[in-house]
Amino acid sequence: QVHLVEIGGGLVQPGGSLRLSCAASGLYKHNINTMGWYRQAPGGQRELVASVTTGGTTMYADSVKGRFTISWDNAETKIYLQMNSLKFDDTAVYYCNLSPEWGDDFWGQGTQVTVSS
Repeated sequence: QVHLVEIGGGLVQPGGSLRLSCAASGLYKHNINTMGWYRQAPGGQRELVASVTTGGTTMYADSVKGRFTISWDNAETKIYLQMNSLKFDDTAVYYCNLSPEWGDDFWGQGTQVTVSS
């Protein structure tokens, strides 16, 4: 079975930084099309934050461009989301997503990011 385990998140002050990680198990990296991060703010819709293909092509939501960076681990089937210059509006539950070459997507358990003074 495919499992996604998210680590990171927490409470941070505005302007601070956090790094999220998402480790995938149960499949090989070459069977993955894209991995990415979504977030859902209180009362809001789940939205795509950033994604990266196995070839290294990245995509970012306009709201996080220049502040967030998505990347692959050098050795493991794992992605990171480096979040800098965090704002109040970044407060949300962040979900890791894995889109395989075939079949339905897989989701992590979600991790809470709270930006507050």
